[in-house]
Amino acid sequence: MTEKKPDKSHVTQMHTAPSAEKAHTGLNREIQVKIGQQLRAMYDGIVQEGVPDRFAELLSKLDKPSEDEGKAE
Repeated sequence: MTEKKPDKSHVTQMHTAPSAEKAHTGLNREIQVKIGQQLRAMYDGIVQEGVPDRFAELLSKLDKPSEDEGKAE
């Protein structure tokens, strides 16, 4: 007597590799471009203002080695 195997012709194979559409998550290119434009519009003026003189002076002082540097405590 031979065993009869179940009929699996109606079962479709699962795909192991996701398709390009399904693998893509996140924002599409058009939305990314729009967000970039909006961010530039909001912050462009701030970037063009530059660093205030007082901040530039403080940064310059921080870049210079201090007189206490290198001395043992």
